Amino acid sequence: MRERIGPIASLKEALVVKRLPKIRSGKILRGPIKKIADDVPYNVPATIDDPLILDEIRASLAERGFP
Repeated sequence: MRERIGPIASLKEALVVKRLPKIRSGKILRGPIKKIADDVPYNVPATIDDPLILDEIRASLAERGFP
């Protein structure tokens, strides 16, 4: 797939979660998701709808054996 479509379409791992963290305007917070997956400290934005979603993503990663 990497040769036919390109490196952007080559996934290492996929994780399905129930909810995605969004700000009040509806945009998905991709930065904090990436930092959670990379086990890097991050700040919770003040405009997030439900901060508990980030904890749910961290728990889902922990269940799969990620840091």
